[in-house]
Amino acid sequence: MDIDAYAAAHGHDWAELDRLARRRRLTGDEADRLVALYQSGAGELSALTTATGDSPAADRLSMTLSHARLRFTGAGRNVLRQLPTFFWAQLPAALYRVRWASIAVALATAIVATVFAVWAAQNPAVLASFGSEEFRRQFAEQDFVQYYSESASTSFTGQVWTNNGYIAAQCVAFGITGVWVPYVVFGNAVNLGVSAGIMADQGRLDYFFLYIAPHGQLELYSIFVAAAAGLMIFWSWVAPGARTRGQALAEDGRALITIAVGLVLALLVSGVIEGFVTRQAWPWPVKIGIGTIALLAFLAYQWVLGGRAHRAGETGDLDEFEAGATRLVSA
Repeated sequence: MDIDAYAAAHGHDWAELDRLARRRRLTGDEADRLVALYQSGAGELSALTTATGDSPAADRLSMTLSHARLRFTGAGRNVLRQLPTFFWAQLPAALYRVRWASIAVALATAIVATVFAVWAAQNPAVLASFGSEEFRRQFAEQDFVQYYSESASTSFTGQVWTNNGYIAAQCVAFGITGVWVPYVVFGNAVNLGVSAGIMADQGRLDYFFLYIAPHGQLELYSIFVAAAAGLMIFWSWVAPGARTRGQALAEDGRALITIAVGLVLALLVSGVIEGFVTRQAWPWPVKIGIGTIALLAFLAYQWVLGGRAHRAGETGDLDEFEAGATRLVSA
């Protein structure tokens, strides 16, 4: 094939296709012409690449076809322009959907932790299974408190943030199994209860609550929210309602997986409090007050802003264009 001759024979159509693809507005006839030129251009590009492989003419035509295709298929939205919508509508709406499930997970954790704390504190045999008397005394009098100050503030903040963020993301992502979330929640509750039981046995239960309260309010609630999101994703395919199981899982999975993004930011805040506030020799009301303010801000975001977004029709899911077609219908 003579590329120059072929390009000259079709160059007028390619130039017109490029012109129409670059126009901001098209009339009905121009839109029809754009589609017709795109279809013929696609065939001509195929003929070019088959006969000659890569060539400047084929590359220019390919670029023109790409611009034209965007005119009738649409382009994805700019991510930066989506951020306000995400943080002011989609994310709070998704958090609002799991509000009661979050409270349920929190209550379940509190009950299990209390049971294990009382059981451990009142049974010497149980305490002995966690180590010798000397080990438990060192844990209560030194290790528990020193844990918050043994590393530099910045590195400690990064450590607890990445660890907690990883746990939260696992709860949301693996919640579909129906097994992972109960396993994580139960294990976390047992660890809290046993630690409280050891501290109570050594007469230092007050230190347990004092050192957990500054950062633990937002940190623990974030994990509860992650667990609730994971359980709701699991429940979406167990009881899909009027939707098909696939549709329910797709919609709720897309909507609730965004919660992991919000929790990473919330856990960053709790990590900063744990790394920079808990260790300080400030009055306890000040340190606990900072943690309480952080939790209240998150609750306001979830319940107040989320409720407003929910009433406006937001679910946390992508809109129809971004999500794609979910059902084929006849015209």
